[in-house]
Amino acid sequence: MDTRQLKYFVAIVECGGFAKASRQLLIAQPALSQQIARLEQEVGAPLLVRSAKGVSPTSNGHTLFRHAKFILRQLDHALALARQNTAETTGRVSVGLAPTTLCQVGMPLIERMQERFPGVCVNIVEGLSGHIQHMAISGQLDLAILFGPAAVPDWSRTALLTEELFVILPCNSPLFPRRRDTITLEEIVDLPLILPSQGHGLRRRIEIEYERLNIKLMPLAEIDSLPLLMSCLSQGMGATIKPMAAVHVHGSAQSKTWRCLRISNASITRPNYMFSQPADKMSDATALVRAELIQLVRELVERGRWQGVELSDPEEPDRATPEPPRIALPA
Repeated sequence: MDTRQLKYFVAIVECGGFAKASRQLLIAQPALSQQIARLEQEVGAPLLVRSAKGVSPTSNGHTLFRHAKFILRQLDHALALARQNTAETTGRVSVGLAPTTLCQVGMPLIERMQERFPGVCVNIVEGLSGHIQHMAISGQLDLAILFGPAAVPDWSRTALLTEELFVILPCNSPLFPRRRDTITLEEIVDLPLILPSQGHGLRRRIEIEYERLNIKLMPLAEIDSLPLLMSCLSQGMGATIKPMAAVHVHGSAQSKTWRCLRISNASITRPNYMFSQPADKMSDATALVRAELIQLVRELVERGRWQGVELSDPEEPDRATPEPPRIALPA
């Protein structure tokens, strides 16, 4: 087995077929098939299943894919370190963030790293939590902030903070009395709500509270794009339930145009965890970004720039996440 075979195998899985992978790799399809056959012979088990819809990995292939992605990333990092002429830490670090988290830490993190560690290239990947979780598990990310303690098996986790969910609507909205700064679950039902779709973890967290009251939520619309959702609200189309960070989607100045109503008869919160490879598998560049991101989160909260949250205990140790139970839950 050599790294070239691993590279070919990863490309085939990501492309979903040999033809597309051969064009991407600039290698003839018969030669590509021959390399994969040798890889399967060395592994001693089939790695790919071919069907009319394309190619997908077997259970053995899926395991190899995850580890091959990590090996290839580490090899690229090792080569970059070997080629550098100074002792400055360099490398590329991919960080997965949900949209509301990105609103708070995205720009400050980029600015901080450029100022302190210009040799480190930070790749910010935005996506819904389920997508970020999948990318982390498949080895496409170095760091991720997610909302469940077992989101990424075998990775280390650090508790960052707990977000409270608020009812958010424009300051000039006539939908709810302006003298009020709290709202009940029952009153929320009467509002024209715009919420994430049912596959979204945040939506599920909200619905749990209404299931306890035997009430079914009927939103006006379902939007998984945070910028579009907040733009609809700004046009007076309704209200939403989100962490307070959502008001920063168009910049911090926009927060002055929003009302964030606390839900008085329920505590709807969402914990945030930093996930990373175990220390013995983490590159120097990743360790730097991880440390800076954790410190940045604390500074934003302590300075009042990230509101509606409570910091987690800084003394809580990092833990490796266990394998999650085999139950299909929304991301």
